[in-house]
Amino acid sequence: MAHDHAPTAAELAREAARSTFPHHGLEGLLTRVRELPGEERRRLAEALAERYLHGTETEPARSGLLVLMARVGRGLDGLPLAAQRAAYVEGFSLSHCLWGAEGRELLCRAETDEGRPLSAPVIATLRRSALVLGHDTGLVSFAKGFTEPVLNVGEEWAEAALEDGRWRGLLAHAVTARSARPSAAWERTARTLVDGLGAEAVRTAVLGWLALVGRPRTFALRRETHEPDVNASFDPYNANALRGLTWLLALLPPHPATARALGTLVETSLRKAAGLGPRAPKVANAAVGALARTDGEAALAELARLGTRVTYKGTRKLVDAALEARSAALGLSREEIEELAVPGYGLTGTGTAAFPLGEATALLEVRGSRAVLRWRNAAGRQVTTVPAAVRRDHAEALKDLRGLAKDVDTTLSAQAERLDRMFLARRGWTYDRWRAHYLDHPLVGTLARRLIWTVDGTAVAFAEGALRTLAGTPLTGGGTVGLWHPAGREPAEVVAWREWLERHGVTQPFKQAHREVYLLTDAERRTKRYSNRFAAHILRQHQFHSLAAVRGWNDSLRLCVDSSAPPAVRELPQWGLRAEFWVEGDGHEYGTDTNDAGTYLRLRTDQVRFYPADAPQNRASTYGGGYTMWPHLGRRVRPLRLDRIPELVLSEVLRDVDLFVGVAGVGNDPTWSDGGPAGRFRTYWHSCAFGELGQSAETRRALLERLVPRLAIADRCTVEGRFLHVRGDLRTYKIHLGSGNVLMSPNDQYLCIVPGGTDTADGAAPDYLPFEGDRTLAVVLSKAVLLAHDTAITDPAIAGQIRR
Repeated sequence: MAHDHAPTAAELAREAARSTFPHHGLEGLLTRVRELPGEERRRLAEALAERYLHGTETEPARSGLLVLMARVGRGLDGLPLAAQRAAYVEGFSLSHCLWGAEGRELLCRAETDEGRPLSAPVIATLRRSALVLGHDTGLVSFAKGFTEPVLNVGEEWAEAALEDGRWRGLLAHAVTARSARPSAAWERTARTLVDGLGAEAVRTAVLGWLALVGRPRTFALRRETHEPDVNASFDPYNANALRGLTWLLALLPPHPATARALGTLVETSLRKAAGLGPRAPKVANAAVGALARTDGEAALAELARLGTRVTYKGTRKLVDAALEARSAALGLSREEIEELAVPGYGLTGTGTAAFPLGEATALLEVRGSRAVLRWRNAAGRQVTTVPAAVRRDHAEALKDLRGLAKDVDTTLSAQAERLDRMFLARRGWTYDRWRAHYLDHPLVGTLARRLIWTVDGTAVAFAEGALRTLAGTPLTGGGTVGLWHPAGREPAEVVAWREWLERHGVTQPFKQAHREVYLLTDAERRTKRYSNRFAAHILRQHQFHSLAAVRGWNDSLRLCVDSSAPPAVRELPQWGLRAEFWVEGDGHEYGTDTNDAGTYLRLRTDQVRFYPADAPQNRASTYGGGYTMWPHLGRRVRPLRLDRIPELVLSEVLRDVDLFVGVAGVGNDPTWSDGGPAGRFRTYWHSCAFGELGQSAETRRALLERLVPRLAIADRCTVEGRFLHVRGDLRTYKIHLGSGNVLMSPNDQYLCIVPGGTDTADGAAPDYLPFEGDRTLAVVLSKAVLLAHDTAITDPAIAGQIRR
């Protein structure tokens, strides 16, 4: 090539300014530049520097000139604009990834070639970019050359780990955990490192770091327009280290605190970030793997708890596989393993324990679904705060005790969810086994003693130290025990049990005696093979997806792409059935009806159907349209008649769907009064927010009729039709019993109150509630107390609407 045809600085700058990715014209010029002798390239770099200093380019173009200069002067030392290049490189510290990395990488190389070290945040950006842009081998090899700091800065746990140089070797080894499972060689090195540092010291340090995982970044990164919420995600370089740390914990002697930390890490890693989904599934999977390899009751209990909480499919499969492996090893069923996995947590009675700490005593007591710590001082008197001597002399034991109380809380929640899903499991026990694992279990007993059971068909509950029938007759033995359900029971029996609970002051951990029973409607008798009872609702897809998983349904997120998906499905193997809830994505406008990843934000609901368990799968286009069965070996199966579905199965499935609509539906969201995008859901929202009551809301209304007279504001409240009417000093209000939304006089003006605002209504609930878990009931009661004292409301958003 003749050198007099070499590109000029002006040509390069002009082509860079007008080029679009992949910069074909610019790359052609740079190919010619790379064939020039070094001195000519240096003169060209100097010309670009002159244009940077004295040209008329915009600021983004001037930055591009620095990158161009690095590409032109690649391999040359003493390039101009050292200060400007250093400042530009330091700006990379706030990027998650260096998109279009080649020129920026060369600028970084030039800094190191000229003896100027890169800052830790810039090194972190290079490492992340190497992982995200792994095909760029030059960047990958360059990033690998940085061994300090051993972790990326920017995450609190990582910066805490970097503070003590003792752990450098351990952390450096953890960072090499780039595969799904540790190799034998990786574990040999890990064991050597642990032996040198001490197993207990390693456990204490690692658990301290893991406790900080998921906290906000120590400095925020810039979010590019095409990127998800990078500040909510895990640093991918540090995520490898977290995976390695979980592998290390699996090599240490079992400890309850280790199991607790690994379980928390699973849930923290699966917490969703906008546009990203679960933040770090590979870290969650590694933590599950570590639990699966850890012996002892605590690890098994944590796996069983995660089995009721984890909804992310990949991780859920690992949890299920770990529990199935334990089941096979012990020769027990999965259900039996879940029962054995519930620890007693040192409770010496049903829900109580005492722990001496010096001369003081900690008293742990399960109250409802919470563990409460109380204290007795050296004189034997109960005190409200932790004694000073305990804080001073028993700090580590106090920390463990608080951790124990947290474990009790999380396990209680998981066990309540497991029991609530057991109605469809057709689960039965021998009397002695049931007493051991339920009624007399130190932890599960606090739930079991608040439920109604059947012993050889006779309904019983626990009161005054014994199992008793509805008539109060003690029962001391029997054959087969099951969980009582109101479906199929006489209405008089159901009412009698509700009154029994009230008389004995029993608050059930979930709705049982007050559980809604969904009977066939006339419309469903006419349609025969499907139910439209919950059709034509609008659900928030991600909330529905999570809730469906918790309730045991299999659901696929629907994307606005040319594909197909099955309906939401609940498998009912004990009944030989499969329930389907038909849904489809709403709308097709990206950014309005979808998130940045193209996932539908909302779904429209349709039919509920039942099929034999082995029937072929229905599918529908993700763009909408009817479901059709994809036949297996040419066989097509009609949906089953609803009047042939067992009453309990029909009721529980429809109850789930009612829950999905009630919780995930936009109609119950007070912020949707404007009708959402372009107001197109305004009519739908109003019909849900103030319309006819569903079955769960009817149950709520019946309960409120009994509860309202016990409220401190009883003289200001009446239940009428669909509303709880509340008389304030400024206005009167109507709180809808289905949605919790509020209308106020005059003319039924809408009053928007978003739960969780600055005003609270302490003491909203009466002294006694017959069950836990009805969030809408809590919202209705809280709003009632707030509005009964409307002159005391200080939240300007609420007070402004009332006084307008």
